[in-house]
This record gives sequence, structure tokens and C-alpha cells, in this order.
Amino acid sequence: MSLAPRVVLVHRTTEYEELVAHHGTHGQAAFFLSSRGRDIAEVAERHRRTRRALAEVTAAIPLTWRQTMVERVDLYRFLFAPEDVVVVVGQDGLVANVAKYLAGQPVVGIDTDPGRNPGVLVRHRPADAAALLPAVRTSAVDELTMVEAVADDTQRIVALNEIYLGAAGHQTARYRLGLEGDGGVVEAQASSGVLVGTGTGATGWIRSVWQERGAAQSLPRPTDDRLLWFVREAWPSPATGTSLVAGELAASARLTLTVESERLIAFGDGMEGDALQLTWGQSVRVGVAGTSLRLVG
Repeated sequence: MSLAPRVVLVHRTTEYEELVAHHGTHGQAAFFLSSRGRDIAEVAERHRRTRRALAEVTAAIPLTWRQTMVERVDLYRFLFAPEDVVVVVGQDGLVANVAKYLAGQPVVGIDTDPGRNPGVLVRHRPADAAALLPAVRTSAVDELTMVEAVADDTQRIVALNEIYLGAAGHQTARYRLGLEGDGGVVEAQASSGVLVGTGTGATGWIRSVWQERGAAQSLPRPTDDRLLWFVREAWPSPATGTSLVAGELAASARLTLTVESERLIAFGDGMEGDALQLTWGQSVRVGVAGTSLRLVG
């Protein structure tokens, strides 16, 4: 006998909740904001919209289905099940945050603040949930390409937008960079890190680097099995070069990086608290992930 689907509602603490938790009361939070030229009414209204959206989506869950709720900061320790239907209530970035923890479960993005969010990944309104959820298993989905980094000690991280490899903080990252199948050519580099991104990430950090560089490569679409990579602020010296600073990775291609610093990290989609820890001499391969995000259109 198969289990009824479980809806996992993913949300994040609102700015208003964080302010009240920090300052103790609504009044103290209001005083703090007013002393900096801001009005708490705007923050409180966004909080109310988020809470209303969560309530509306919760009420739309079929009565025979199971449900649970998880906050963004707890995603790394939450166990998703194969039968789960993941409903992200919030901003586009929250979909990216949850993507790395999934294995093919359908994802519905609910926009709590239309007009303020781009709506690239949170494509639906709270009122849509009543029709979407009962039909979610047969709904059309977009298979969004993801990027993965795999270290030589089997550590692995995946991301929907981009993976950053570099030093924690603002120190210089030192490493040797190369492309598999490029005749073994590698280059010693000192830089602010390496960024490898997808077509979904082409609406964010990757796009800003791409525009700044005037890169020759076209930006991938979210469903394209190709990635773009950029070295940030590579430093030329007698021991380090700047000839390998940007490129494209096809589906089977891999960018390799061997650490020559005491410690580097690799993390995805801004989740620095859930990063790979890399030490001197370790190597990591980065490329298109074998899994994708199944986003309900």
C-alpha cells in the first residue's frame, strides 16, 4: 500500500520576525528602524503577506495528504522522501536553496510578494495552490540543469544557480586549474575564486560577471546542459597565470581544480554554511550534475 503524498512547505523567517526576535518587541524594532529612517509598517506588511500565503497554501493541501513545514536554516538536516511534493513559499532564491537537497521530487514555487520578486522560480500565486496540488504528479515540469562539485575524497555538493570555489573570507585562493581532455594543460592561479554557473544562475551572479567581462559565450538557458565558468580577479605573477579565466562546459566536460592553499571551500547558491572543506593537495571536479530540479511550470 503506497503512502499518500507528503507536502513539504519550505519557507524562511521574515525580516519582521528577525527584527522582533533581536529587539524583543514590535515597539523596540519600530524604534530601531525609525532611528535609521525606515518605517516598520512596510516590513510588517510583507510579513503579513507571507503568513497569509502560507495559510492559503496550507488550506489547499488535500485532506488525505500528509504535510510538514521546514524553515530555510533547517534544510541541511531535513530528510526529504521520494513521495514528497515540495512547495516553496517565498522568494526565487529559496527554490535554489532547497534544490540541492532533492532527488527528483516535484517543486512548486509560490510567490509571496509579486512585483518585488522576479518570479523566475516562484511562478505561481497562493490562490493557484488549490488547483495545482491535486494535479501536481501529472503536471508539466521544467527539468532545470544543476551544477555539481565532487572532491577526490567523495565530498559532493550540487547547486541550481552556481558553485563558488575559493577562500573563506577575503584571502587569495591559490590552486591549479585545468580542463579535462585539454591535453593535461593546467595553470597555477591566484584569484578571488572560481564561479561555475547554470542557465538558471544566468539571471543572477553569473550574469553580472558575464556582463562585466563582455564574454563571448552566450548565456545558457535554464534547461541547457551546459555551464559557464569564470575566474574572479586572477592575479598575474611569475608563478601564476591568467590565460584560463573563462569558458563553457558541455554536459560531459569537467573543470578541475587542485588546491594549493591551506584551506579552500566550495559552496552553492549562497549556502556557505553547507560547504565542502578542501585542503592542500585535494582536487575537485566541477560540471553538469546528474540530477536536475523538476520545477512545476
